[in-house]
Amino acid sequence: MLTEFGRKGMNMAAGTVSATRKDERLEARVSAEAKALCQEAASLEGRSLTDFIVSSAVESARRILRERALIELSQRDRNAFVGSLLNPPLPSQRLRKAARRYERVFGKP
Repeated sequence: MLTEFGRKGMNMAAGTVSATRKDERLEARVSAEAKALCQEAASLEGRSLTDFIVSSAVESARRILRERALIELSQRDRNAFVGSLLNPPLPSQRLRKAARRYERVFGKP
């Protein structure tokens, strides 16, 4: 979904709305204070209020999705690590050979 949005109207590198056709609408009711704050920030960046809001929302969405992916990877990696500790694989022939060679060279640990 994120990459699809990138192809349909978002400059992925710059994070700004491109000139491609936009068919979807977003609407929101906000307080006068929130609108003034966003308008001031948009003006400081030399952007329209719409461009600022859309770019900010997309940036925030990407950050949230990236963080979620990292959390999911971390949980999967942790499970794999703990699983390996609790159920270690048997030593391979190559590892047993290396251990014998180590004992010959350095003696038993």
